[in-house]
Amino acid sequence: MSKSNRQRRAAKHRKARRDDRSMRHQAAEPDLFTQIRTALVDPDPLHLLSYVSSLLTAVDPRGKTHPFAPAGEGPDGPTREELAAMFMDVPTPETTALLSVVAELAGDDELLHARIRRELATRPEAGPHWIRRLAEASAYRAVRMAHVLGDGDNIMIGVRLGDHELTLVVYVDHNLGQLVKDAFVVSEPIAVILAQYQTIADEPDLIWEELSLADARAWVDEAIAIGAITYPPIETESWPGCRPLIEWIIRSLPEGGSGYQRPQWDSKKLDRLADRFFASQWGRSLDDADHRGLLESLLWYGTDYGPGDPLRWSGVQVEILFMDWLPRKVVAPTEYLAEAPELLRAFVCFAHNESDVRADLTEQTLAAIDYYAPEYQKIIRSPRPQGPAALLDALGEFDEPYWYQEMELETLARQVGGEEQLDQLDTVPLPDEPFDWSGIPDDVTPRVAEVLELADGCCDALLDVEYRTIARRVLARVAATGPAVFRRKARADTAAAAVVWIAGKANGQCELAAGRQRLRSTDITRHFDIKGSPSQRGEVMLRAADFPSHGYDVELGSPDYLTAERREQIIRRRDELREQIASDD
Repeated sequence: MSKSNRQRRAAKHRKARRDDRSMRHQAAEPDLFTQIRTALVDPDPLHLLSYVSSLLTAVDPRGKTHPFAPAGEGPDGPTREELAAMFMDVPTPETTALLSVVAELAGDDELLHARIRRELATRPEAGPHWIRRLAEASAYRAVRMAHVLGDGDNIMIGVRLGDHELTLVVYVDHNLGQLVKDAFVVSEPIAVILAQYQTIADEPDLIWEELSLADARAWVDEAIAIGAITYPPIETESWPGCRPLIEWIIRSLPEGGSGYQRPQWDSKKLDRLADRFFASQWGRSLDDADHRGLLESLLWYGTDYGPGDPLRWSGVQVEILFMDWLPRKVVAPTEYLAEAPELLRAFVCFAHNESDVRADLTEQTLAAIDYYAPEYQKIIRSPRPQGPAALLDALGEFDEPYWYQEMELETLARQVGGEEQLDQLDTVPLPDEPFDWSGIPDDVTPRVAEVLELADGCCDALLDVEYRTIARRVLARVAATGPAVFRRKARADTAAAAVVWIAGKANGQCELAAGRQRLRSTDITRHFDIKGSPSQRGEVMLRAADFPSHGYDVELGSPDYLTAERREQIIRRRDELREQIASDD
């Protein structure tokens, strides 16, 4: 970024801060005491409780700081302690009532709670009788309302406050990561709210479940915690304004409950699911290496994102998959990605049949696929940021690449084993070297020799001498460091495919790079005539050999595992990044 751009960017940020302070000043203009008096004469406790909750939300720093903001930079405005101190400095009946509620709703801060209580002990009581009974508020019932497709759950909690009843309704959205997407509190018993929901949402696809109070606490606690670290924060008319009020009740519930339980799908279970699909009437005509590889990506999304159940697909999940996740996450040729809508249509029919989802819901999901497919086809044919760049673009920071530059430099250093290795990197091709048998136990030598022969053959057929050397080095390290991998009953060709996949993945990110030709994992499975992705066995080997773990990336942490071409790419990008950073200083 040029200095002039940075100056313009800084000016825009300063203006935004001035505008924000101006808006908060305007919001503070109405007479505070008039609002408190109005709330105090209202027989409904929720009026004052909601007002105090909104005040505490206004000074809550959660979700207000950009994740890429410089260290120490935080939101402007008073803290919760400063807000309470302002009310302590004005001893009136209005502030006394206000402080009584603040003490309860801010009860997670024991020091602040004790400080307010000491101040209140010096003042005469003020406000309606229910204020003095806030500590006695208790939840007595919790219910979960869910949908068979699993997009989200409403957690409803009934609360008694003296002669009054409140119901908390918290919507936990699974497509956004099990966070609170919306919540509100109403002055009605939970039985009344349940009856209203059951009348309005009278459909066979809803699930009603009584929850223990401990489980309700776990559900809501986890969803609030995830939402609090999400940027930009999700805001609705009532959320997060009611968050302090809901957290006050949740703190009083018993601990030790269980929150959302993601369906468990291991690699074997997913392999069996894929085999059933490709043997079914819906998948039989699609059974080839490319479609099997693409299904791996759909199952990755279906198990690791959203609700986590690949047998249930909603229109919302389809939208996220096609409009964001697949174009951003999977780096592959356009013609390969273009097959996703047809494959997903077939898989949804199969999956919903297996999970007994009603035909009407299946038709709705298929209609969503048809609706988003044209735009998806445009997206995958257009230039677009991916990986960390896509994250920054979503945050509106891609035009301010300083943070991305620093992050990418750290990634390059990590790939080669550190900054010193990054500085000393060269482009000398790796030699054609023999396999290193040192340190490999005798009992696994025959199996390792079998895997070595197969891996060599794949590299000779699909790649080159450098990749063969890398594959040999990877295999030698796995066999010496984690020989138990070769003591298990497993096919040698699957192990060889995994070794080649590791070598290629480390040098070409999501795809293997062989000169100007691009090689997908499906080409490896086709060479070995095996089913299933080599990535699953590869991940086992990476852990056994104690290679660095970085999620879905394969970074072996040494130039010894990088081709000359890959090292040249790293050197070129290293120099570009350093030049850009220097020009910005």
